[in-house]
Parts: sequence; structure tokens; C-alpha cells
Amino acid sequence: MDARARLSPARGFSLPAGGFTSPAGGFTLLEMLVVVVIIGLVAAGAILSLGATGRDRQLEQERDRLSALIDYVRDRGAMMTTEYGIRCGQHGYRFVYYDNRTLSWQPETLDETLRERRLPSGLDLQLVIEGRPIVLDDHALDYSSAPGSPAGSQPSPGGATAQSSGGASGAAGGTGASGSGTSGAGASGNATGPISSSDLGAASLDAPAVDDNAPQIMLLSNGDTNSFALTIERPSAHHSVTLKSPGDGTINVGDVVQSPT
Repeated sequence: MDARARLSPARGFSLPAGGFTSPAGGFTLLEMLVVVVIIGLVAAGAILSLGATGRDRQLEQERDRLSALIDYVRDRGAMMTTEYGIRCGQHGYRFVYYDNRTLSWQPETLDETLRERRLPSGLDLQLVIEGRPIVLDDHALDYSSAPGSPAGSQPSPGGATAQSSGGASGAAGGTGASGSGTSGAGASGNATGPISSSDLGAASLDAPAVDDNAPQIMLLSNGDTNSFALTIERPSAHHSVTLKSPGDGTINVGDVVQSPT
């Protein structure tokens, strides 16, 4: 008896109208391409998030932000004939300006662009002034809003521009025409070792009293700067990038580098 006879209606079975059919086919070429594209996108995202490309995008972003802010404040200072500076802590920085009314450095609070900046977690700052390392402390980011003491007892910005904007004498490491040769960090010629940022107020500007808002980096209205090297680093990955000036007003922005472990 053949198969049709065994599956005849008489025995309670029936055949489909079209007979037996094969199972459904596999994935189409389009479906496979979509899957491949999705896998590629996921892999690319994982590579970028793990930093496998060797680039530290967050470090580059902080470098570019700081460079842009320096350009902005220098243009602002030149336009307003105002002396500016940067006061650095270990994990952030803020901009200050010299107030000719109080003869003291004051934090920039009116321009939101120049507000205090804190670095993302994992990044910190290193600063060298006139070839000498500065021991940075985040307490340097705190400021006193009290008016300065009487004229003559507060520090003044360096250079000839200080004379045109208040008659203050220059002492920012020779950045201006009347600079006394004192280093931007306030070091005397025979001083050795790192300088604490808590001492910079009196030392860097050759003043008898400490100014809590005195900057370590000078950005004068005539375009001059003191000699500095400001490094943003990620110690965990040994990545760093440096902005530096030889003291002639030019600021060089470096690439992200990886130091030997």
C-alpha cells in the first residue's frame, strides 16, 4: 500500500491541498546586512568609549576650552585696558582682574564666561612658573570679596600697562617695560624648590601683604604674559597636554601626549 493509501480519508487523515511544503527559508540578504551594520556600530561605540583609538577626548576638550577662554580674556583685557590673570588650583582655575579702585586683584564674577572652572574627575593641573614648579592647592580657588587695603599696600599687575591703568609699578617677572625681573612666581634669584600656591599672592607681585586673589598666570592688557607652563593631566592613563608661554606674549597649545609608565 502506498503512502497516499495509508493517509486516505478512510483512515482519518487528509492531505493539504497543495501536498507537502518545505520549511520557511533563512534570513534574506537585506536582513543580514542590517545585522552586520548594527554589530559594527556597537563595536565602534565600544572602541571609542574604551579609548582604544589612543585619544583622550575629554582631555582635548578641556585643553580647547582653556585655550579659548585665554584668547577671550586677552581680547577683553585689551579692549577694556584691564589686567587679567589666572589663579589655578589642583583641580580647577578661575580668572581674576586688577581693580584700580581698591588696588587689589578681584575675582571675575560679572562675566559668566569667566566663571570658576572645575576639571572633570580624573584630571588635574600642574603649573610651572619661570621654570619652577608650583604646588597647587584647591583652596586657591576660594576668594575674598572684601575690598583691598589702602593704596600702596596691595599688589599691582606687571608691566607698563599697569602705569596707564592706575600707575601701579610692574613686578610680574619682566613682562612689562618696568618689570623688576622678579619671577612670575615671586621667586628671588637664589630661591630653590617648589613654591606653594598659598604664598603666591605676596611673592609673585612683590607686595608686602598676601592678596588672596592674586593670579599665578599674568594676562596683561598689552598682550604680555609671564613665563608659564600649565599642564592638564590624567595620571591614571599618563596622558597630558600643556599650554605654555616663554613670556613674550605667545601661548603655545600642545597636543595630548602619553608619558612613559
